[in-house]
Amino acid sequence: MFRPAFLMAWCVLFSVPTLAQEDVPATQPGERTYSPYPGQDFPNRVLFGDTHVHTTYSADAGLIGNRLGPDEAYRFAKGGTVTSSTGVPARLARPLDFLVVTDHAENLGVAPLLAERDPRLLETEYGRALQAAVDAEDYAKAWEIFSLTKASGEDPLADVPGVYDSVWQRITEAAERHNAPGAFTAMIGFEWTSAFERNNLHRNVIYRGAKATADTRLPFSAYDSTDPEDLWAWMASFEAATGDRLLAIPHNGNLSNGLMFDDVKLGTDQRLDADYAARRARWEPLYEVTQMKGDGETHPALSPDDEFADFETWDKGQLGPAPKTPDMIPREYAREALKRGLAWDAELGANPFKFGMIGSTDSHTSLSTAQEDNFFGKVTALEPTADPIRFEEVVGGVGGEETVAQYAWQTSASGLAAVWARENTREAIWDALARKEVYATTGTRIRVRVFAGYAFEKADLQRSDFDAHGYATGVPMGADLPAGPEGRAPRFVIRALRDPDGANLDRIQIVKGWLDADGRTAERVYDVACGGRRLLKSGCEAPVGDTVDAASATWTNDIGQAILAGFWDDPDFDQSQRAFYYVRVLEIPTPRWTTYDAKFFGVERPEGAPVSIQERAYTSPIWYAPGD
Repeated sequence: MFRPAFLMAWCVLFSVPTLAQEDVPATQPGERTYSPYPGQDFPNRVLFGDTHVHTTYSADAGLIGNRLGPDEAYRFAKGGTVTSSTGVPARLARPLDFLVVTDHAENLGVAPLLAERDPRLLETEYGRALQAAVDAEDYAKAWEIFSLTKASGEDPLADVPGVYDSVWQRITEAAERHNAPGAFTAMIGFEWTSAFERNNLHRNVIYRGAKATADTRLPFSAYDSTDPEDLWAWMASFEAATGDRLLAIPHNGNLSNGLMFDDVKLGTDQRLDADYAARRARWEPLYEVTQMKGDGETHPALSPDDEFADFETWDKGQLGPAPKTPDMIPREYAREALKRGLAWDAELGANPFKFGMIGSTDSHTSLSTAQEDNFFGKVTALEPTADPIRFEEVVGGVGGEETVAQYAWQTSASGLAAVWARENTREAIWDALARKEVYATTGTRIRVRVFAGYAFEKADLQRSDFDAHGYATGVPMGADLPAGPEGRAPRFVIRALRDPDGANLDRIQIVKGWLDADGRTAERVYDVACGGRRLLKSGCEAPVGDTVDAASATWTNDIGQAILAGFWDDPDFDQSQRAFYYVRVLEIPTPRWTTYDAKFFGVERPEGAPVSIQERAYTSPIWYAPGD
């Protein structure tokens, strides 16, 4: 009895004629469409990733124990469990959105070729010497052979046909295998490892395109040249030949002994000129401001009025034994370089140091671990262990006096690159990097938005269409703010949301740098929002506090706030002065990785190691110039 009734109802239902749109009154009034989104094209999501990871294909990783290749690096970044080279299972709390494997161009792939006993390598004296050291498990000897040969500037494998081509194609093939547009982006890249007189001038080169164009040329290496101007020329030639796009990201100016942001061209006494400034700004739109080898935002000697300036500071020397002198420091840190860039712009009409800011890890374990409770160290030998090497290995100032040594415990569990984009694709991420709509974090996944303009109001912080209004009314991080109405100062609206699995926020700050009428640069840090306490004219009324318990390596979110928003109208604005503004967001204190390690392994925390750390984010600046 049920079946006929059911069939009758089915027939009646599906015998109703389909209504044409014109038969339905006022479906789309006027020229409007119901969905508000088809016309939206502004970036509406933040993606977190790492633009700086080394695998066994980097000689300074593979020759000292890293056995994991690009496949493992991508699988780990996508959220998979990977066993580290020392046998420790590792996994991220949450997957990354994108990853760039940036293996060193110099002697690319020598370690896996040795593992395979590649006959082309063993036909060379260099290859045989390395193979003997590796077979004897004398990794110190293998490292010595590699580093001394590299320091000579002569590539020992330059005349071995096809050896680098085969390795580079493996790397680009891995990127193609793991690239899944919309879900996870595997970008192609490499590191150009210039170490002029052992000073760090390294750059990571990032491709916008795919394997087809990347394979047409081998990566440019320090054997080809240690001068960044030659790297830029190679990049220009590559773009002209392939139609692909490239950008380069310098890092660790704090280990350059004053060369990263110098006033003269490398190895000369020639002052920078307009052509140099324009080319550097074109090819190097970003700076990796925070990573394992120290934080590079600013230094207490440069920013004495900034209470948060002394953060994860490496300031004793360079990678080798040469000590640092005080005159080098102003040419090593991002904030000071941004200030000096204003002066160069006034003099040359071009700014060589007009860069946005990102973070990344510089991991040499193939594992992008930037969380304090999940830190696998800089290199394989420093992966999680109770062995004293985890804390005590000398990793900076190698071969120098005690006064220049930097130890493994001083390594930072940092950082991440945050990118504002509309799609999780190579093209969308690269374009965001190129236009500088990005920010750095020290490993946390704080979400930060900032817009600058002249018509914003405090009430805009509560708008449901905050992003759309921000783009319509002003400019985002990484952009230039045009001159406004006479007598009107720039206004900023900022929103910050804590890492969903992380700590509450302490405060939002704006860092301003400017060039005065006498050609002098200056800076000031302004508090614009405080978590859980009042904002006074002088700043947050009190420190946020500290809930960290060192013995248990725990903390609580009883202090600070999960969401902060700030409206700021520059009280010291001078329409005739060049300036930049960037946002710094601080979390409440949480345990540093050395505190987690001390609890987990039952060892003493290293003397001098902080119990807690205030993770943070730095946005790319917004620049203002008179008449722009």
